[in-house]
Amino acid sequence: MGPRAPILAVTAALLLGACHHEDRAPGEVRALVDQVPLAGAGFPPGAATARTQLAGLKVEWGKNWETYKRENFGRYWSDETDGVGGRNGCDTRDDVLRRDLKELREGDRNRCVVISGVLHDPYTGKELPYTYRRASQIQTDHVVALGAAWRGGAYAWTPQRRLEYANDLDVLLAVDKQTNYEKSSKTADKWKPPLKTYWCEYARRYTGIKAKYRLSVTPPEKLALQEMLATCPR
Repeated sequence: MGPRAPILAVTAALLLGACHHEDRAPGEVRALVDQVPLAGAGFPPGAATARTQLAGLKVEWGKNWETYKRENFGRYWSDETDGVGGRNGCDTRDDVLRRDLKELREGDRNRCVVISGVLHDPYTGKELPYTYRRASQIQTDHVVALGAAWRGGAYAWTPQRRLEYANDLDVLLAVDKQTNYEKSSKTADKWKPPLKTYWCEYARRYTGIKAKYRLSVTPPEKLALQEMLATCPR
């Protein structure tokens, strides 16, 4: 029995496939939410590990770019995957906010709901406030964009594997909305975080995702990641 088996058993018992906690006792909700980690073990990798992982990635030019469609990765956020943060009864975006926001205030009964908090945006260094049901400057970014993942090998995955990727918390970050628009589906050779002090962690996360999902890199993409990893403290 795998390490996630107890978690999945609790999930089945408490949620019966639901993604909300309105009908659950606060103690049950807290137990389930607390059992599901919001980051994968050893993620993001350290700089040395990332360099080793990068050296082992397949290098090739992207394929099937013309067939990419966003809906190939699912139309909506989904908790129904075995990726990091999956099957805890919380919406994927709420999980990202719970993990990335500071000064966090969660719902009293439903801990999935983020009432308020502050994001220290990793891409720009901006301080961005968040309040439930109010317009926000915060978006959820796929560090290796879905289009880039598609070109790097996801075109050959099953729909469930792509759904898992799109909702894997290791792939996601809460970031500044405008910066996320500018990043779009660009790869590391075409876009880098404006905040240069974040280049090291960005490259570690980016490389870790590529290695985790066995995605290829283009020659310019690999070079850009090497350059960013070179900014990591020795």
